[in-house]
Amino acid sequence: MQTTKAMNAPAKLSLRARAYENFRQQILQANVVPGQFVSQRELTQLLDMPLGAVRELIPRLEAEGLLRTVPQRGLQIAHVDLNLIHNAFQLRAMLEREAALHFVKAVSDADLLLIERSHLAIVEAAKQGPITDDLLAEATSVDWGLHDLMIDTLGNELISQTYRINSLRVRLIHLERSTLSAEILLPAMQEHLNLISSLKARDAAAVAEHLAFHIHSAHQRVLGQDRRVQARQSAAAHPVDFSNLQTEFS
Repeated sequence: MQTTKAMNAPAKLSLRARAYENFRQQILQANVVPGQFVSQRELTQLLDMPLGAVRELIPRLEAEGLLRTVPQRGLQIAHVDLNLIHNAFQLRAMLEREAALHFVKAVSDADLLLIERSHLAIVEAAKQGPITDDLLAEATSVDWGLHDLMIDTLGNELISQTYRINSLRVRLIHLERSTLSAEILLPAMQEHLNLISSLKARDAAAVAEHLAFHIHSAHQRVLGQDRRVQARQSAAAHPVDFSNLQTEFS
């Protein structure tokens, strides 16, 4: 009997992991929204997973604050409130600051060049217009990709896991309050390019400053307090030259 359980354990673990990844993708693709109610059966259909795997997944999602069971109503996707917003962004700022201070020393010049080019490509496409949903999706991927890379460069699985869970909370917050839109695409990319410029200069203090501003701006946007004025002030203080975009990508 023990041998059978031991043989089945990896398969069960894999099934649970797949169920969690499927749930994560539903958030990233905006197929579930904050406060939405779903039944267990609806969740199995949404995740394309067997009922047993979904039932095993629910306690983990509840422990991570991504889902809660409401008696007589079913399962509710995390509801976004001010407490969740402040807590999620505070945790994000703490984790990413530590990661950025390590990243500025660890990242190679070649990798920074590739990162910068991916951002400049978004800027060029946005300036040529129109800003389509596909471009916004690509920009979101580039945006989060830099943050994910900084965290993972720490090489600490506990921090990466904590960050990934919190990132899902932040994604839910953005679904409820604010998304990367045509209006804020270029300011957000400029904030990143200022950060990248500081990374290329290996200026740890400037990296911390630009990262803090970027996260603070995102925080304020979801609170409905747009920081475009501050973004313009930051851009004036730390300008990025877009004039060579045609040369860069010709």
